Amino acid sequence: MKRRRRTEILIQDDTTLAKQLAEGLLQNYTYREIVAPHYGLTMVKMRESAKNSLFYIGEVLVTEAKVEINQHVGIGVVQGMEDELALQLAIIDAAYNANLPQTKEWHDLLLQAEAEITMKKAKKQAELFETKVNFETMDN
Repeated sequence: MKRRRRTEILIQDDTTLAKQLAEGLLQNYTYREIVAPHYGLTMVKMRESAKNSLFYIGEVLVTEAKVEINQHVGIGVVQGMEDELALQLAIIDAAYNANLPQTKEWHDLLLQAEAEITMKKAKKQAELFETKVNFETMDN
């Protein structure tokens, strides 16, 4: 599973999946904090549809962390002030970069969480469509 997809699942998950994975990993491995969770700003890119060109729409506050496990570096970046989540994402990323055996067990958990996220989004969108107003013009 690609890093981007894995990270999106862990961030969007309502449960504490990232915490469970990171804590489970730390029972067998230790990590070295390279960069403690800290706040920063990053530029957000958007694509302008008419000219199909990229531009920066503004800045967003992020929390970043960087750790090392078995001489492999992991990075965690999350929107907002989320110190713990950024550190957990960095630990999980380092585990994947180190190709630790636990990461193979996580694949099914991540897919299950992704399916639940998709179901919740679909349910929310269905609820929104129920409130949609249909404006029809009256012909005279």
